[in-house]
Amino acid sequence: MSKSKEELEKLKVEVARELKLEDEIKKRGWKNLTARETGKIGGYMAKKLMQMAKEKEQKEEKS
Repeated sequence: MSKSKEELEKLKVEVARELKLEDEIKKRGWKNLTARETGKIGGYMAKKLMQMAKEKEQKEEKS
């Protein structure tokens, strides 16, 4: 697995934990989550990635 895929996987797990979906994932597995659950995870991941990019851009502007 490439480094970027590993980082996205870590983010996915972190987001699932923050959304309190960790128990459901342990019970049913990733493949058996509902569309609503995966949508929440994906949406929150996108939000976090955008926030991280914005923070990186702001740091670069200050340099």
